[in-house]
Amino acid sequence: MYPREYATRVWIYPGEVSAPVSPPRPRPALALLGAAVAALVLAVAGLLFSGAAEPSAVLDPGAVVRWGVPLVTVVADGAAAVTIGALAMCALVLPYAGRGDERRRPRIAVDGAAWSLAARAAAVAAVVWTLASVVRIVLTYARTSGRGLAEPTFGAELAQFVTDIPMGQAHLVATVMAAVLATVCVAVTTPTAAALAGVLALAAVIPIALTGHAAGAEGHNLAVSAMWLHIGSISVWAGGLAVLCLVARRLGADRGPAVRRFSTLALWSFALVGVSGLVNGWVRVGGLAGLSTDYGLLLVAKTVLFVVLGLIGWAHRRATVPVAADRPAAFWRLAAGEVVLMGAVLGVSVALGSSAPPVPQDPVSRPSPVQEITGYPAPPEPSALAWVTEWRPDVLFGILALAGIGVYVGWVVRLRRRGDHWSLPRTASWVTGLVLFAWVTSGGPSVYGVVMFSAHMIQHMLLAMVVPIFLVVGAPVTLAVRALPARDDGSRGPREWLLATVHSRWARFFAHPGTAAVNFAGSMIVFYYSPLFELALSTHVGHIVMVLHFTAAGYLFAGALIGVDPGPSRPRYPMRLLLLFATMAFHAFFGVSVMQATTLFAGDHFGRLGLPWGVDALADQEAGGAIAWGIGELPTLALAVAVAIAWARDEDRVTRRTDRQADRDDDAALAEYNARLAEMAERDGASR
Repeated sequence: MYPREYATRVWIYPGEVSAPVSPPRPRPALALLGAAVAALVLAVAGLLFSGAAEPSAVLDPGAVVRWGVPLVTVVADGAAAVTIGALAMCALVLPYAGRGDERRRPRIAVDGAAWSLAARAAAVAAVVWTLASVVRIVLTYARTSGRGLAEPTFGAELAQFVTDIPMGQAHLVATVMAAVLATVCVAVTTPTAAALAGVLALAAVIPIALTGHAAGAEGHNLAVSAMWLHIGSISVWAGGLAVLCLVARRLGADRGPAVRRFSTLALWSFALVGVSGLVNGWVRVGGLAGLSTDYGLLLVAKTVLFVVLGLIGWAHRRATVPVAADRPAAFWRLAAGEVVLMGAVLGVSVALGSSAPPVPQDPVSRPSPVQEITGYPAPPEPSALAWVTEWRPDVLFGILALAGIGVYVGWVVRLRRRGDHWSLPRTASWVTGLVLFAWVTSGGPSVYGVVMFSAHMIQHMLLAMVVPIFLVVGAPVTLAVRALPARDDGSRGPREWLLATVHSRWARFFAHPGTAAVNFAGSMIVFYYSPLFELALSTHVGHIVMVLHFTAAGYLFAGALIGVDPGPSRPRYPMRLLLLFATMAFHAFFGVSVMQATTLFAGDHFGRLGLPWGVDALADQEAGGAIAWGIGELPTLALAVAVAIAWARDEDRVTRRTDRQADRDDDAALAEYNARLAEMAERDGASR
């Protein structure tokens, strides 16, 4: 059966009717070609407008290099977007027929041809990404050094660039990661493999984000996080839509579900692109006055294109997505136009990246010791008020906290609308935990944690021992399983991924009470008595990994003690208290060892700050040990009280259940027990 709009009758002669007209087939190649042309045209136009490709007065590398860098960047960024988008489609959107050990027979018939084509597209795009990255390294060095490609010593200088210079090292790491990704993508045959490859693809974007504008300026950390979010979310959105157009002919009956799911994914990506783009623009433009510069005007042009894309997406959700299965032509026409417009946005973005922003992005010429080491000027002397009023926003963790609150509350509202109940105290606990998490990662603990050991220890204790308690009490997994819809076509949505993660072998291992306790306590020793501590203080990526690790370790440990979410079997309550008291003793041991240390942890960092309000670094470290010993025990005591209360309630439930059973069977268990005792007594009497 053809859709209604195509089941028309064409009159050839009076009384003669032709066969139904076949629906027009989507032509993804034209849409993708149009996107590539739009990206190149807008990139060239932006470079001409800003003058970024004009010859340099000193050490000009030539027109091939000046124009080659931005144009090959268009190719590399476009290939990266298609790779990330294709992997996201395979992991989250497209129906999967199943194969190999991961065969999960869907409850409805699915084709699966679109999934296989998307996986192949990811592999091809990753290879293009790798090759373009290799060319970009060569041209980037030529542009940076002003050396021509034909110089006799160019090869030796290029080798030194990628091994000794931070920018070259970042590009080399990104290229190697892209090459590894291309190898991995060839073996992607399951949603799990696609998800793992997608994580690697997003990680491969980090080195490039580290070399962008603001890499050496005061807003470096904020700019890096915002840039990574921006690149990752626009890649999922633009690349995913390009792949959706590419697999259009293979979707068949799977078209409707795939379009609806991608619409939701695109909405999240749109929000992330908007927020991260706003932060990026503010860091580079500095204010409204900067919008009148060439860079600012390019930014305005990109913003206009972004708003138009948002309007097209709104039209998709309102008009074409609900009828995508019945009116494919309308959807593909709008999707093709959106793909071309996204190519234009990519071209403007490349032109922006090649142009100088109005705010100087170079490091401060004569920084103070604090600014030279941390990248920020010294904060005011710490006080109770300063701990509340001093903020250094982290866009990554801030968005994570806001999204966590919004999604959780949305699930609660969904349950209430269908008549189900969810505990208000659990909701309040979850919200409190994420608000506290946002303050710890962006407020006073974050500001002072990089200049004072004691403040860093406060941040650590809050992340590992206080925030997780609130999050565990919120029971997010239980809520998600009740609120999220299940899929029946073999694909994996949020509910399926959550359950697959919770019940995976890795989760069972790390969430096991013994493993969680060892990880929670032992990682402190590994972290503070190794170079990892200084790495977390000196690099933004190390700081992010530290925050995620200790929050997750605390969450798993608290979940093993007081959690109610699905997971590995928890020990009996006496064993839980034993684990908790053992951990408390370890914290005391760790705190005392820090207090008695005669050398500085991360001495090259804390020992050279020269804070203007004067801090004895060794005395401050002793105070940090006291915090780990004393203040760190308060959450442990709270956990002990919670375990004791849960134990008492469990005993009450068992008693009530036993009493109800006794009422139903006239206490048959007690009668049987008494009869057994009497029988044993008779046997003893007879033996005498």
